[in-house]
Order: sequence, then C-alpha cells, then structure tokens
Amino acid sequence: MTRTARLMILLTAVLLLGAVGTGAVLHAAHRAGQRDEQQADGPAVRTGDVSLRPADGRTLLVRNLAWGPHRDEIAAVPAGAPDGPRTASGVKCLRFHAAAGTAVCLQAVHGALEDTYRAVVLDAHLRERHRFPAAGIPTRARVSPSGHLVAWTVFVSGDSYAGTDFSTRTAVVDTRTWRIEDNLETFRVVKDGRPYRAADVNIWGVTFADDTRFYATLATGGHTYLVRGDVTARTLTTLHANVECPSLSPDGTRVAYKKRVRGAPADAPWRLYVLDLRTMRETPTAERRDVDDQALWADRATLVYALPGDYGSDLWTVPADGTGTARRLMASAVAPAYLG
Repeated sequence: MTRTARLMILLTAVLLLGAVGTGAVLHAAHRAGQRDEQQADGPAVRTGDVSLRPADGRTLLVRNLAWGPHRDEIAAVPAGAPDGPRTASGVKCLRFHAAAGTAVCLQAVHGALEDTYRAVVLDAHLRERHRFPAAGIPTRARVSPSGHLVAWTVFVSGDSYAGTDFSTRTAVVDTRTWRIEDNLETFRVVKDGRPYRAADVNIWGVTFADDTRFYATLATGGHTYLVRGDVTARTLTTLHANVECPSLSPDGTRVAYKKRVRGAPADAPWRLYVLDLRTMRETPTAERRDVDDQALWADRATLVYALPGDYGSDLWTVPADGTGTARRLMASAVAPAYLG
C-alpha cells in the first residue's frame, strides 16, 4: 500500500469519526432541548395550586418526569385517575414525600463547579418552613404519619446500592423543634440480641411507625438487616436479614422491601417482597423484575414503586399478598405520596 493510500484511509477515518462525534453531540443537544417541550403523547400538565390537605378527595403527588416546562416539579392527580391531567406546583424536588400537611423535598443546588444538596421541609401549601444541608446525592425520603418527623438518606460516596463501594448518611428531624439527628450511624446498635459496633455500618431507607419508632436498613459485614429504631432511646435493633429500603404498611403489621435473590444479575439483584412482622414470614410479590426503590403502600393491599421508563421512571403497582400481576400505574413519574 502506497503512502498516499494510507494517508487517504487515515483522512477518511478521521472524517468519519468527526461526523459520528458531531452527530452524537447534535442528537444529545436535540434530546436535551426536547426536555423543555411538552411530549406529544405525554400526560397533560398544567399549573395550579397544590395542597398537602386536598379538598377534593384522595390525591396522589409525584415528581413529574414528563418532558416539558414542568419536569421535576411536584404534581398532583386524583388518586383514582392517575393517568389524568397533572397539576404542577412549581416546586422542584429530586426526592419527595409528604404526610399530614408536612413534606420533605430533597433538592440540588447547581453551582459553577459542583452541585450541592439540601433537604427542605415544606408546609401544607408547599412553602418552605426550614432547610438543612444534605451531605450528598439524595436517594430516600419519608415523613411520619403525624407529619412531626421527616427523614432522608443521601449517598456520600457512590451512587448505587447495587455494589459495595457506597456510603450513606441518614438524618431525622423533628419538625416541632427542628432538632436533627444528622447521622443515624451514631445510634446504639443491638444485633442478634447483643451490642454491636463496626466501622462499616450504614443506615438508610427510614419508614416511620409513629413519632418514636421507625424501621430502616442496616448494612454491615456485607449483609443487610431490617432494624427497628427508637428516636428517643437512640437505638437500632436488628429483626431480619436481607432487607433493604423497608416500607411499613398502614396498619403497621408488614414491611414491603427489596430483597437480594440468588441467581439475579449483580447490577439488578433485587425482587420486591413483603415481610409479616409478627411471624417473620416472607412473601414474594408478583413483580419479577428488579426493583431498586423504596416501595409505597397505596392502601393496605397494594404497593406502588418505580421502574425505569422512557422518560426516567414510571410508577407500577402490584398486590402485596403475592397474588395478581404487576401493572403500570403512571408514566413519567417517581417519588409518590398519597394524601387524603
């Protein structure tokens, strides 16, 4: 092959690579621009007043992921018509939960060099009551049934529960006094009936029973455990192994959670289960896909959770007793909260 031929091949390769790179950049820019445009086949989203004390019956609040000017805003729909038009609040959150007129909204603050994060406590009209700095990337949020306590979990290193190279920080705040427990890892741990200390303890995924008791995940030594927490006594007591991101049922008798199952891919290891707290009997739900979310109880019999969708995440629902089938509840939405 002559030198001229080699140069021509090299030039052609450079031009092709340049064209591919330019095309990729233009496609990414076009797709980013689409985020500000209303989806032609997406849900209708309109602005309006959103209240945590709805006057028109039971309401479902979500972080709206539909592309358009209201993406990432907390939006409301009637609980009985989740596919109906959404009322956008103007408040943007990465994670959100609400109960009894109180909400917690985890937000990103975009800086010139890096983003920072904060937890904002909102009133019934989604107005700010108080804010706290958050130590990392938001991942879980919950409000107690009374609205008196709020909790959040952030990643302080890593950004996924699937591997082992991550660390979390979980905080609990009393909205009556603004007293904060900014790291539940400082609580005294009782594991298998004995005091336990370890440098690798991680706590995440709080779910409240009342203004004193809660449940959460404790990880240590390569294993995870369901723990019962006591805010007053500052204790965490292990109850059951292989439990992550628990969610307490409305009657306080069961916990929905994600469980690592044998034979599942390393990057998709979880299936959705329900644990009876009296008998410690586990029931797998009919959802057979990987669920990396803290499920929510829509009522005493039904779970709601997020799975990847075309525009980020969709909400799905499945019976809690292992029967039935999973079905999509709502497209382009995440972080649900039922009110009323």
